Parts: sequence; C-alpha cells; structure tokens
Amino acid sequence: MKLVIQGKNIEITDSIREYVNQKIEKAVNHFQNMTTEVDVHLSVARNPRINTKQTAEVTIYANKTVIRAQESSEDLYASIDLVADKIQRQLRKYKEKQQKKTQTQPKTGAVIHEAPVVEDLIGDRTPELPTEVVRMKYFAMPPMTIEEATEQLQLVDHDFYMFRNAKTDEINVIYERNHGGYGVIQPRNGNGHTNHTNGKTAQNVEAVTDTSTVS
Repeated sequence: MKLVIQGKNIEITDSIREYVNQKIEKAVNHFQNMTTEVDVHLSVARNPRINTKQTAEVTIYANKTVIRAQESSEDLYASIDLVADKIQRQLRKYKEKQQKKTQTQPKTGAVIHEAPVVEDLIGDRTPELPTEVVRMKYFAMPPMTIEEATEQLQLVDHDFYMFRNAKTDEINVIYERNHGGYGVIQPRNGNGHTNHTNGKTAQNVEAVTDTSTVS
C-alpha cells in the first residue's frame, strides 16, 4: 500500500509523519487487500479573527473506487484521529456493500423521478471565478450508472460527484438536494435538449428501492 503525505502551511515533521502512518495503517489494516494508495493532505488555515483551523483529509483508492474523508479541529493530531476513524467507517461500509453485491442478485426496481432544471440558475448575480486555482485533482472517469454514481457520492464525502454516464457517454454531475434526494445535471446540445431521449436536463433521484446499491 502506497502512502503519500502532503502539507499546506505546515511542515510535515517526523513526529507528524509517524503519527499519520500509525493511525492510517490501523484504519486500513483490515482493508489492505483492496487498498492500492492512500493520500493524506494536512493543512492549516490561519485567520486572525478566528481560531486556527487544522484539517486532515484522506483519499483512498480502492478497487478503482475513490473513498474520501475530511475532518477539522483546532488541533492537528485530533483532526488526524477523527479522519482516521471516519475513513475506517467509510471503508467498512464500502466493503459490506461489495460483499452484499456478491452474495445476492442485484435488484433493478429503481424509481427515478425526473424534473426540468431551472433555466436561470444565477438570477441577477454576476458569476465570479476565484482569482487563482488553489488545487487541482485528477480522477479516472470510467462509465457508470446513476445508481453507481450515487454510491460514489456517498463515499467521497462531497456535496456533488462528477461522472461519465454509461448510458449517454456524457459527463454528468450528481448532487445532494437541499430538501432531500439527489439531482443529476446533464449537458444539453444546441437544440436546448440533452442527447438523452427524454429531453430533460436534470433528474431527481428521490426514491430508490434497490437497497443493495444505494443506502
């Protein structure tokens, strides 16, 4: 298992490196057979008006799946403890789902409610981009279904997840809706429609009967 430790606004001392190794190795001890690489990113956000925020982020690459967890506190070692516990729970959850898939036949009764996306998402606001790109990430995008993308969203600990739709071969974004359920953003062509035959630009995944794939 490859372990990479990086820091931002912080020096990765030998004691910090040893502590990270100890905690992460313990967290993935029972999952090393499916773990190929673990990336740990430690950072300190200094703001004179608030207490120093120290963040530990762990990204695990397991069987072509990305599992991510992040925790912050006023103490770096406490953040490492919290994120190690969280990533262990994420790995256990992922392993249980994989075992369930191999033990039972997957169900196909997923109920997907579709709704058009709002035409004007920003209203009278002026779109603004950050003055500089502070971080870039690169991920493989194998084709997957919406149900599989929902699983990935739950594993990466983000509000959204970008994926290549296996049905349309287009880049889609699935996200958590404020009022529950999930939404899917799809690109549309020059006719104002998606290349999908339903002509919609978004989908709300609100009810799923396949408990073996989405929880």
